[in-house]
Amino acid sequence: MRKIRIFEHISLDGVIEHDGDYTYGAWTTPYRSPAGAAALLEAYGPDFDLLLARHTYDIFSGFWPNAGDFPMASAINAATKYIVTHRPESLEWGPVKGLGGEIVAAIRDLKSTDGPDLIVVGSSTLTSVLLDQGLADEVVLITYPVLLGSGKRLLANGIDARELAFIDSKTTPTGLLINRYQHLGSLKK
Repeated sequence: MRKIRIFEHISLDGVIEHDGDYTYGAWTTPYRSPAGAAALLEAYGPDFDLLLARHTYDIFSGFWPNAGDFPMASAINAATKYIVTHRPESLEWGPVKGLGGEIVAAIRDLKSTDGPDLIVVGSSTLTSVLLDQGLADEVVLITYPVLLGSGKRLLANGIDARELAFIDSKTTPTGLLINRYQHLGSLKK
Protein backbone atom coordinates (compact mmCIF):
# COMPACT_ATOMS: atom_id res chain seq x y z
CA MET A 1 0.00 0.00 0.00
CA ARG A 2 1.29 3.41 -0.97
CA LYS A 3 1.38 6.53 1.18
CA ILE A 4 0.07 9.83 -0.14
CA ARG A 5 2.31 12.68 0.96
CA ILE A 6 1.23 16.29 0.34
CA PHE A 7 3.97 18.92 -0.16
CA GLU A 8 2.98 22.59 -0.12
CA HIS A 9 5.12 25.72 -0.40
CA ILE A 10 3.42 28.13 2.00
CA SER A 11 3.84 31.61 3.48
CA LEU A 12 3.64 32.19 7.23
CA ASP A 13 0.04 33.33 6.79
CA GLY A 14 -1.05 30.27 4.81
CA VAL A 15 -0.82 31.43 1.17
CA ILE A 16 0.26 28.75 -1.30
CA GLU A 17 -0.31 30.69 -4.52
CA HIS A 18 2.84 31.71 -6.37
CA ASP A 19 4.19 32.28 -9.85
CA GLY A 20 1.87 32.85 -12.80
CA ASP A 21 -0.55 35.78 -12.48
CA TYR A 22 -0.33 36.03 -8.68
CA THR A 23 0.21 39.61 -7.42
CA TYR A 24 3.55 38.80 -5.77
CA GLY A 25 4.74 36.50 -8.55
CA ALA A 26 7.56 34.17 -7.68
CA TRP A 27 7.85 35.04 -3.98
CA THR A 28 9.51 31.68 -3.30
CA THR A 29 12.47 32.35 -5.64
CA PRO A 30 14.69 34.42 -3.29
CA TYR A 31 14.67 31.57 -0.76
CA ARG A 32 15.74 28.80 -3.12
CA SER A 33 19.20 27.34 -2.65
CA PRO A 34 21.10 24.15 -3.46
CA ALA A 35 20.86 23.17 0.22
CA GLY A 36 17.09 23.71 0.16
CA ALA A 37 16.68 21.65 -3.01
CA ALA A 38 18.72 18.84 -1.45
CA ALA A 39 16.61 18.94 1.74
CA LEU A 40 13.40 18.88 -0.28
CA LEU A 41 14.59 15.97 -2.42
CA GLU A 42 15.57 14.13 0.76
CA ALA A 43 12.05 14.75 2.13
CA TYR A 44 10.53 13.33 -1.09
CA GLY A 45 12.49 10.14 -0.52
CA PRO A 46 14.67 8.05 -2.85
CA ASP A 47 11.80 6.74 -4.96
CA PHE A 48 8.43 8.40 -5.54
CA ASP A 49 5.63 8.89 -8.03
CA LEU A 50 3.63 12.10 -8.47
CA LEU A 51 -0.11 12.52 -7.98
CA LEU A 52 -1.14 15.85 -9.53
CA ALA A 53 -4.22 17.75 -10.57
CA ARG A 54 -4.33 18.64 -14.26
CA HIS A 55 -3.48 22.34 -13.83
CA THR A 56 -0.32 21.56 -11.83
CA TYR A 57 0.65 18.87 -14.35
CA ASP A 58 0.36 21.40 -17.17
CA ILE A 59 2.59 23.88 -15.28
CA PHE A 60 5.14 21.18 -14.43
CA SER A 61 5.21 19.78 -17.97
CA GLY A 62 6.14 23.22 -19.25
CA PHE A 63 9.08 23.49 -16.86
CA TRP A 64 10.61 20.22 -15.63
CA PRO A 65 11.41 18.51 -18.96
CA ASN A 66 13.62 21.50 -19.84
CA ALA A 67 14.96 22.29 -16.35
CA GLY A 68 18.41 20.82 -16.92
CA ASP A 69 20.34 17.95 -15.47
CA PHE A 70 20.27 18.22 -11.69
CA PRO A 71 18.98 15.77 -9.05
CA MET A 72 15.50 17.31 -8.48
CA ALA A 73 14.75 17.59 -12.20
CA SER A 74 15.98 14.05 -12.85
CA ALA A 75 13.83 12.62 -10.03
CA ILE A 76 10.67 14.48 -11.08
CA ASN A 77 11.10 13.65 -14.76
CA ALA A 78 11.65 9.95 -13.97
CA ALA A 79 8.65 9.66 -11.63
CA THR A 80 5.41 8.18 -12.93
CA LYS A 81 2.85 10.98 -12.96
CA TYR A 82 -0.76 10.08 -12.04
CA ILE A 83 -2.96 12.93 -13.21
CA VAL A 84 -6.50 13.77 -12.13
CA THR A 85 -8.00 14.86 -15.45
CA HIS A 86 -10.96 14.60 -17.78
CA ARG A 87 -8.58 14.81 -20.77
CA PRO A 88 -6.14 11.89 -20.38
CA GLU A 89 -5.57 11.71 -24.14
CA SER A 90 -3.65 15.00 -24.04
CA LEU A 91 -1.06 13.93 -21.46
CA GLU A 92 2.37 13.95 -23.09
CA TRP A 93 5.04 14.36 -20.39
CA GLY A 94 5.62 10.88 -19.05
CA PRO A 95 5.74 8.38 -17.79
CA VAL A 96 2.13 9.36 -17.17
CA LYS A 97 -1.28 7.82 -16.44
CA GLY A 98 -4.58 9.68 -16.35
CA LEU A 99 -7.04 9.17 -13.50
CA GLY A 100 -10.53 10.02 -14.66
CA GLY A 101 -14.06 9.10 -13.74
CA GLU A 102 -14.82 8.84 -10.02
CA ILE A 103 -11.64 10.47 -8.72
CA VAL A 104 -11.86 9.44 -5.05
CA ALA A 105 -12.37 5.78 -6.01
CA ALA A 106 -9.54 5.96 -8.55
CA ILE A 107 -7.17 7.41 -5.94
CA ARG A 108 -8.21 4.80 -3.35
CA ASP A 109 -7.48 2.08 -5.91
CA LEU A 110 -4.11 3.62 -6.78
CA LYS A 111 -3.19 3.98 -3.12
CA SER A 112 -3.94 0.29 -2.51
CA THR A 113 -1.36 -0.82 -5.11
CA ASP A 114 2.28 -1.63 -4.49
CA GLY A 115 4.73 1.09 -5.43
CA PRO A 116 6.56 4.13 -4.15
CA ASP A 117 4.96 6.93 -2.17
CA LEU A 118 2.70 9.30 -4.10
CA ILE A 119 3.87 12.90 -3.78
CA VAL A 120 1.30 15.68 -4.26
CA VAL A 121 2.74 19.12 -5.02
CA GLY A 122 0.57 22.20 -5.44
CA SER A 123 -2.79 20.92 -6.66
CA SER A 124 -4.72 22.78 -3.95
CA THR A 125 -8.14 21.46 -4.97
CA LEU A 126 -6.84 17.89 -4.95
CA THR A 127 -5.12 18.48 -1.59
CA SER A 128 -8.42 19.46 0.01
CA VAL A 129 -10.15 16.36 -1.41
CA LEU A 130 -7.37 14.05 -0.21
CA LEU A 131 -7.50 15.44 3.32
CA ASP A 132 -11.29 15.56 3.47
CA GLN A 133 -11.58 11.94 2.29
CA GLY A 134 -8.87 10.68 4.68
CA LEU A 135 -6.58 9.64 1.82
CA ALA A 136 -3.54 11.73 2.78
CA ASP A 137 -1.02 10.13 5.12
CA GLU A 138 1.40 13.00 5.54
CA VAL A 139 1.54 16.77 5.04
CA VAL A 140 4.88 18.48 4.43
CA LEU A 141 4.81 22.27 4.66
CA ILE A 142 7.74 24.17 3.19
CA THR A 143 7.26 27.45 5.06
CA TYR A 144 8.76 30.70 3.78
CA PRO A 145 9.51 33.72 6.02
CA VAL A 146 6.99 36.02 4.32
CA LEU A 147 3.50 37.31 5.08
CA LEU A 148 1.46 37.86 1.90
CA GLY A 149 -1.95 38.87 3.24
CA SER A 150 -4.02 37.46 0.41
CA GLY A 151 -3.99 34.62 -2.09
CA LYS A 152 -5.03 31.00 -2.46
CA ARG A 153 -4.91 29.17 0.86
CA LEU A 154 -3.91 25.62 1.71
CA LEU A 155 -7.45 24.33 2.18
CA ALA A 156 -10.65 25.07 0.32
CA ASN A 157 -13.46 26.69 2.28
CA GLY A 158 -15.88 24.14 3.67
CA ILE A 159 -13.39 21.37 4.43
CA ASP A 160 -13.56 19.99 7.96
CA ALA A 161 -10.82 21.02 10.37
CA ARG A 162 -7.94 18.52 10.35
CA GLU A 163 -5.67 17.16 13.07
CA LEU A 164 -1.97 16.54 12.41
CA ALA A 165 0.86 15.04 14.49
CA PHE A 166 4.34 16.58 14.21
CA ILE A 167 7.00 14.23 12.78
CA ASP A 168 10.10 16.37 12.25
CA SER A 169 11.48 19.67 11.00
CA LYS A 170 14.50 20.83 8.99
CA THR A 171 15.74 24.31 8.20
CA THR A 172 17.66 25.66 5.24
CA PRO A 173 20.28 28.44 5.19
CA THR A 174 17.74 30.81 3.56
CA GLY A 175 15.22 30.42 6.39
CA LEU A 176 12.86 27.79 4.99
CA LEU A 177 11.26 25.39 7.44
CA ILE A 178 10.41 21.94 6.11
CA ASN A 179 7.91 20.55 8.61
CA ARG A 180 6.49 17.03 8.30
CA TYR A 181 3.19 16.02 9.89
CA GLN A 182 1.18 12.82 10.02
CA HIS A 183 -2.46 13.35 9.01
CA LEU A 184 -4.66 11.99 11.81
CA GLY A 185 -8.10 12.91 10.45
CA SER A 186 -10.86 15.30 11.42
CA LEU A 187 -10.18 17.56 14.37
CA LYS A 188 -12.26 16.42 17.33
CA LYS A 189 -14.63 18.99 18.83
